Amino acid sequence: MRRFPGDVTDTELAMLQVLWQNGHATRRQIADALYPGGAAAHYATVQKLMERLQDKGYVKHSRQRGVLVFTALVSRDELMNRRLREVADKLCGGALTPLVMNLVRSEPLTAGELDELQTFINEQRRRGKAKEKLS
Repeated sequence: MRRFPGDVTDTELAMLQVLWQNGHATRRQIADALYPGGAAAHYATVQKLMERLQDKGYVKHSRQRGVLVFTALVSRDELMNRRLREVADKLCGGALTPLVMNLVRSEPLTAGELDELQTFINEQRRRGKAKEKLS
């Protein structure tokens, strides 16, 4: 897993979500998504925060027809994994099971979600058995 030099703020996360949803976006597209009917100050804010995200290694930009186009370098799953790992380290001594169990207990899962979780558990068991056979 890649290491990033700093976490993202809530506003930076909202910008990443625009990029994840669209694949890429210009400063104007990001500002319009986050600040509908926004003023010029919003475009400047977006530009500054995108520069920070780039400095942190979360996004990159390219120039297309004279316009900066931003793309996320980290996926939603990668950021979620890193953040949840940090929570597990801080609150559970690095153990994932208490974290997962607490999340599942905190809100009842639907039948579909339970099926999806069971499928995932079964896949993990099969992978574990396959690794044991190779060892």
